Parts: sequence; C-alpha cells; structure tokens
Amino acid sequence: MTDDALIGPVTAPDLHVMTYNIRRRFPPMRPRSPDHWSTRKHLVRRLIAAELPTLLGVQEALADQVGFVADTLGSHYRWVGRGRSASGGDESCTIFYDSRRLELTDWQQRALSATPHQAGSRSWGNLAQRVVVSADFTDTATGGRLLAFNTHFDHLSGRSRRESASFILDLVGAAREAEPEAAIVVTGDFNADASAPVYRPLMADGALRDSWQAAGERLTPQWGTFSNYRRSRQGGKRIDLILVGHGVDVTTTGINAARFDGRAASDHEPVQAVLRLGDDQPEVLP
Repeated sequence: MTDDALIGPVTAPDLHVMTYNIRRRFPPMRPRSPDHWSTRKHLVRRLIAAELPTLLGVQEALADQVGFVADTLGSHYRWVGRGRSASGGDESCTIFYDSRRLELTDWQQRALSATPHQAGSRSWGNLAQRVVVSADFTDTATGGRLLAFNTHFDHLSGRSRRESASFILDLVGAAREAEPEAAIVVTGDFNADASAPVYRPLMADGALRDSWQAAGERLTPQWGTFSNYRRSRQGGKRIDLILVGHGVDVTTTGINAARFDGRAASDHEPVQAVLRLGDDQPEVLP
C-alpha cells in the first residue's frame, strides 16, 4: 500500500518541487545506528515514491544512491549532476526531473570555489569540495521556462557559505539577465538558517524569496529540517530551503517529517513546495 503523501504528484500548471539531503552512505558503524543506508534506504524509497515531485534536488548522494533514487522515481524521470571530486566521484547535488513535464535544454555543474569551472576545486576555507548544479528546462505543459539550481553549502566554514551565497546570487543574476521571463528555483542544504549571516544576503535585493515565507499555505508546522534521526522539533532551524525568483507563485509548502514505525529516512527532513509560474505573488505569511 502506498504511504500517505504530504503533497504527492501534481498536474499542470502546478510544479511540485522538493529538496532532500538523503545522507551519504557511510562505512559500517555500530549495529543499532539509525544511519545505516542498508536499512533506511527502504524508508527513503517509501517517502519519495509517495511524493513523486516534478523536480527533486538531492544532496549528499553517492553514485549508487543516485541510481537508487532514479529507480524509485521510475522510468519517466531523468537526472543531471555528477560527484563533486575532480574524477566525478564522491557526493553529488543531483537534480531529478519528470521528463513528461520538463524538457531539459542545458545543464552545468560548477565548483563553489574561486575557480568554478575546475572540477574538484575548493577555496574560501571549506575542507570538502562543494558544488552547484544548474539545469534549464522548458515546461512542456505551459511552454514556460524554468531555471533550477541545486547546491550544498559547507557545514564548517562561514566564509565559504558567504562566498557560496554570493556566487549563487551572481548565477541567478546572470540567468535573469539572459532569460528575464524564466522562473528560477534554488534548492539546497544551506547549513544555515534564517538567523545566520548567509541567509540575509540571499534575500537582500529581492532576487530570491524563501518559499516558506512566500507560501500561500503551510501544510505543516515549522519543523527543524536537521533532526539527526531524532523526533521532529517544532520551531527548529530550517537549513534546507527552496528559494524562488520573481514571478513564481508559491501556493503551498511543507516540511515532511514522515516517520516509519518511529524511524526517519534521513538525518534531514525534505522540504516541499507547489509552485506556479506567473506574476501573482501571495501575501507573505508571518
């Protein structure tokens, strides 16, 4: 039996967008740890199979995990992105999309560094490589253009997060200049919440809006998005975000704190939103 969905599949003109840090697979650990991929991957499958978003930005996925998510989504889904290392291995920020609805026209992967086109490069104080994947789509149902970015900011270096935010804003600005009528969505694990210095610059000039704040309706309380497999905490920090550009109407949003017999599928909760590409913007919720 299919598990209950928070949002589930949608029809045009709606677009269901999800961001989800599925937690990379680690070597064997203590037997009772909730972090074992071999046991929790079935929970990831149950959650994603119930939701089937139009666009899914995943963080921390290793190659076998990318394949697992692709298999879960089904044959109509495609994906772009590669590992963050120079060889294309290690964690990725993969973008999955429903090819029945979104036609891919271009994609790129850049390092979050001073040399973004050098694969595997790092700078700004982060010890691990960080990347942003961009994908350009045409909505086959409406003819509209959608430009998507998926990323994972550094968890230790505040400077790296600030520089990464500036880099993302430059990409968004260039995209707006090149295609002013296109809708923009940014998904990611930002490792910073709304009170952090990195958050304010992302919203500063109105180029991006936080879908949680912009939504016409919230389907859930504000759960903290990093639970570390513990019970969901209301009012917690939202470090996983869906950001949208001008002209994107966020009709609903929610933080999916699903548990399966008390177990969480990942140490992060996925964030989901239903978007419509247009000029109307709902009243911002407090």
